Amino acid sequence: MTERILATYIIETAHPLEKAAAAMAGEQSSGTFVPVPGETDELRARYGAQIVRITQLDATETPSLPGSKAPKKGETPPTYRRAEVVLSFPYENVGPSLPALMSTVAGNLFELGQFSGLRLVDIDLPQPFADAYPGPQFGVEGTRRLAGVYDRPLIGTIIKPSVGLSIEETADLVKTLIEAGLDFIKDDELIANPPYSPVAKRAEVIMRVINDHAERTGKKVMYAFNISGEIDEMRHSHDAVLAAGGTCIMVSLLAVGLSGVSALRRHSGLPIHGHRNGWGALTRHPLLGFDYRGFQKFWRLAGADHLHVNGIRNKFCESDESVIASARECLTPMLGGYTVMPVFSSGQSAEQAPDTFKALGSVDLMYLAGGGIIAHPGGPAAGVASLIQSWEAAVGGIPLAEYAKSHSALRQALEKYRNE
Repeated sequence: MTERILATYIIETAHPLEKAAAAMAGEQSSGTFVPVPGETDELRARYGAQIVRITQLDATETPSLPGSKAPKKGETPPTYRRAEVVLSFPYENVGPSLPALMSTVAGNLFELGQFSGLRLVDIDLPQPFADAYPGPQFGVEGTRRLAGVYDRPLIGTIIKPSVGLSIEETADLVKTLIEAGLDFIKDDELIANPPYSPVAKRAEVIMRVINDHAERTGKKVMYAFNISGEIDEMRHSHDAVLAAGGTCIMVSLLAVGLSGVSALRRHSGLPIHGHRNGWGALTRHPLLGFDYRGFQKFWRLAGADHLHVNGIRNKFCESDESVIASARECLTPMLGGYTVMPVFSSGQSAEQAPDTFKALGSVDLMYLAGGGIIAHPGGPAAGVASLIQSWEAAVGGIPLAEYAKSHSALRQALEKYRNE
């Protein structure tokens, strides 16, 4: 079998780059820190990882992460060199398994003593992964079809307070939000299936409100019910949402895991809204963990239809450049050609739409706002209108201030949020 898996890393090490890369390749395939019986040349040739390329970058006198070990014989003080390293792993080592893939390209190598920095940047996968994993079932096109929204982003929000609302209180809030003209609403990641608001009952009551509105108006708002839990629990919750007439489910990707998302994808008849809460622990340091370019590919293969990417000028630590790069990756065809819908959220209002569109060059996204809708001086309906108007101006190439002169909801939004 000739298929190979390519993994690209950024490393920082005081060791010679070639030796450090060889340690990575050996640790994650056929080798260990000393030769062992049975590790023949023939075995290494077939199952060993290979170094494809080492590109030296810059250097520093100070290690980026604690705990690394300098060479016993070398420079004093050591110089820590950074490089891009591409390794090639035999597909035969892994087979069509996302958990095995994760263990191989992102396993113990983060702990190797030779490194004061190591980050997985990207992965390139052979066709057998596409054959084994169906990927997203709905993606951009299917989501638009279910939501009935075309030629602009889906405008949405999140239920707040995140926890503590009764089912009836949540339903009352949903009624207010859908009457405001939203396309999409989701549960917060902090609520899934608690005793005071079990997801089956929550779906029954909320979908009654949404379905009644759809019968009156012809517009059925997409609601992502958070069903994160054990695999059997998620299957039952999914079935309850589907039976109630729901059109979306949500899972916390890192909490549920690759196998959980994959199992749910094979069972599901609904789009899977993938929330990446906990992602900061894997990416906040630039020389540790994951770049989203590689990270999102695991979840696309597992079957997520929507993936969070933060937003321009967000309330978190992520830069605008990183946000846009993440969204572009979601919209870049993978393996069988499929894409997923990026979800912009975190501190979004009418103000960021032009910069988002200019940087991304697409309206294939969800644009979620909490305070940007609820805190609008004209109320939630004006908040929704302001977001739609801001995207009209962005796509039309019209400055927001100019468009706001004839669109009062947008004008009020700009006056409020630019002073916040």
